[in-house]
Amino acid sequence: MNQRQTLRVLHQHILARSQSILRIISSDLFTESRRRMTTTTTAPALPTPFHDGLGKGIPYEKSVPRPVNPFSNHVPGREIITIPNFRLESGIEMRNVPVAYMSWGKLSPKANNVMIICHALSGSADVSDWWGPLLGPGKAFDTDKFFVICMNSLGSPYGTASPVTAKNGDYSEGWYGADFPSTTIRDDVRLHKLVLDELGVRKVAAVIGGSMGGMHVLEWAFLGKDYVRCIVPAATSSHQSAWAIGWGEAQRHAIRSDAKYKNGRYGFDDPPVLGLEAARMTALLTYRSRDSLERRFGRDTGNKKKTQKQENKTLPNKGAPTHSQGGADETPVAFDRADSNFAAQSYLRYQAKKFSDRFDSNCYIALTNKLDTHDLARGRTRTITEALSLIEQPTLVLGIRSDGLYTLAEQEQIARAVPNAKLREILAICLAGYSISQPGESRKTHEAPIKHHDRSPPPHVLTSPSAFPSVTVNSDTNSILIAVIGWLSS
Repeated sequence: MNQRQTLRVLHQHILARSQSILRIISSDLFTESRRRMTTTTTAPALPTPFHDGLGKGIPYEKSVPRPVNPFSNHVPGREIITIPNFRLESGIEMRNVPVAYMSWGKLSPKANNVMIICHALSGSADVSDWWGPLLGPGKAFDTDKFFVICMNSLGSPYGTASPVTAKNGDYSEGWYGADFPSTTIRDDVRLHKLVLDELGVRKVAAVIGGSMGGMHVLEWAFLGKDYVRCIVPAATSSHQSAWAIGWGEAQRHAIRSDAKYKNGRYGFDDPPVLGLEAARMTALLTYRSRDSLERRFGRDTGNKKKTQKQENKTLPNKGAPTHSQGGADETPVAFDRADSNFAAQSYLRYQAKKFSDRFDSNCYIALTNKLDTHDLARGRTRTITEALSLIEQPTLVLGIRSDGLYTLAEQEQIARAVPNAKLREILAICLAGYSISQPGESRKTHEAPIKHHDRSPPPHVLTSPSAFPSVTVNSDTNSILIAVIGWLSS
């Protein structure tokens, strides 16, 4: 064998060995790849679900923090409808928008026996918690006749999209917090109308609400008399006044001044409690007048052993069922601070602490900003009077003389401008079964009475005297509302 042949044989041998080595390497790589694939596919197919308290399991990656709404347990029994897409008045698109609601009674075959109750700024969808004495068979909110529903507003911490819910329904994005978009009263009404559509509602018999809820009531009227038959706004306004805007800004400033606020980037485990409590105290003072507080408290000193129910009895006012809706309980109260010498101080500090335990600061800011956007004339007419004149439904306006935030004069303006309206002045709406019968006195009642004076607008601004049934001066809340709503639904 010559040298050339020897080299050729050697070359073929090296080539064969190289191919053999490559086959072994390829085989090992393939085996390792299959092993890794097998390991991946045998891991849990779905990540552990996070239950958000709404009965839904939402997948999340274990490395992603789980935002939990700490206020969800305040409203047991609520239901959720999720709206896939919703465009706010601002033009911002929201996705997977949860709307919390609660209902009582049954929807009629014609789906036209719906009664909407609109909650105040601090309220939830649970009407039984704040207007319980009016809810039930044979009462104003008659569950034998009506399908009663209350839907939670955008920005509230009690279930609807807000600073304490997941961004666009995606828990991997965290919660909205300070990034929650600005919303309006009209946004709420349009969103809630979608909920009613989802439930199959065709017509609404009545819409009732106070304070912020009263603003919603007035906006519902603009859906037309063929859809909404009558409205009952209480202690509200046709537009947010400079007075109310100023008080709202003072409350927001109190929250933002708390060092723990951190531009809204605080955690649920260490919220700006002191700022929120200061805001709440400020708000409580606007719900009354100087004289009503003086009559109720004067220079009395606080009783350290009073229960919450007794404290509520100390100041039975429309604050709880209108501007500020929260249930009562029998929790013992102990005021340990040495400087809580006066009953007025004790009342404010206790109510502020109670509120900070059940509310969120970013939500409070979002909701008070929402109030500032309220203006029935915006985009409709040149003036408020012209806007109110477009409301065609029979309207019962309830006003409270001692209200320092939404004054009786504002209720008179609404009643005068709405063509088919009547005004009732009430002295107080009871809280937890108590109401004022005489200055300095309170009495227990099971029917939540309202003492009122008939301060109807001048006759020339009303249509026919038969537009509303007659109501005696001593009628209570149930009688007033039953008379109006019963007349409409008969």
